[in-house]
Amino acid sequence: MIETPEQQLLRAAVAKLAQRYNYRDYALPRARAGQPLTELWNEAGKLGFLGVNIPAEYDGGGAGIYELALVQEELAAQGAGLLLMVVSPAICGTIIARYGSADQKAGWLPRLATGEAKMAFAITEPDAGSNSHEITTTARRDGTDWILHGQKVFISGVDQADAVLVVARSEDARTGKLRPALFIVPTGAQNFIAQPMAMDIVEPDHQFTLFLDDVRLPEQALVGEQALLDEQDGALMQLFAGLNPERILGAAMAVGTGRYALARAVEYANARQVWGTPIGAHQGIAHPLAKIKIELELARLMMQKAAVLYDAGDDMGAAEAANMAKYAAAEVSIAALDQAIQTHGGSGLASEHGLAAMLGASRIARIAPVSREMVLNYVAQHSLGLPKSY
Repeated sequence: MIETPEQQLLRAAVAKLAQRYNYRDYALPRARAGQPLTELWNEAGKLGFLGVNIPAEYDGGGAGIYELALVQEELAAQGAGLLLMVVSPAICGTIIARYGSADQKAGWLPRLATGEAKMAFAITEPDAGSNSHEITTTARRDGTDWILHGQKVFISGVDQADAVLVVARSEDARTGKLRPALFIVPTGAQNFIAQPMAMDIVEPDHQFTLFLDDVRLPEQALVGEQALLDEQDGALMQLFAGLNPERILGAAMAVGTGRYALARAVEYANARQVWGTPIGAHQGIAHPLAKIKIELELARLMMQKAAVLYDAGDDMGAAEAANMAKYAAAEVSIAALDQAIQTHGGSGLASEHGLAAMLGASRIARIAPVSREMVLNYVAQHSLGLPKSY
């Protein structure tokens, strides 16, 4: 895809930053220590990279999800993708920019744009899984306040966040039915408990189980106008406004990770000699790497298509493309890392390269933010017109 001169300059600037915060020297040691990539986050924020999609009137770059995905891809291409970029500016920033009150926009967007503030996102629950229509976290009125009660699981980066955008269900005053509603919950709120989850992956960001034990929030914590939420599917519009950027940014991170793995494999295949010949000269090494290159470019194009459609306001077209991009990018990133390890032989499992550690972490892309099985369900139903299977 042909990018504008501005996009090309942005890509080059991000790549230059990422080279200084690369995987082997910075990201991998931090991940092994269980420490977030704070220095990279802060510098990326100062340079304006984290807020390229935030409206200019709120100190953002005034660009789109395409540019934010570009930033994520280039960081990940050096092994330094930022998971909270998927959450804070992409999901939360997008939802608040579209639907937040004037006070919410003024209070959050400038700080999200600079990276000074971070916001996590909480939708997943132990029993609901991928079925967002069956979440049980509820929000009930108590005078002018809201009371949130429920549990969330696999919520990323809560220890780094100032607040969490929580998806709950509130009662429609007219019908009595429960409908989705989004609330900004400060991480220091009373009765808000974040419990770390033990994970067998090497990652700088941690996962949490959240317990909302009757958390009291002011009326202003609700995102959007109550009148909009009472409309048919009003809050679902808010929710899906953030989920498409989530899939696009997840795809960008996976594409970048695949690029990193392929670059390391090619580097080794050119340098390593057996019987006086670089191993990359052999088709048994070269062809699998060429296949990865082709599949990476295809996934990247679908990710770019999804971003362009989203920025153009084509939510339905973006939804299909974003799901396909997320699926394709996840598959090729895992394949790229596996092939990079195979290209290195026994060295591929050595700690100095960190490829095996990255492979474990990249496996997340097949599961989150939506599993590949649910992507296939979406494509079968919405793209092919097949009967719903669940």
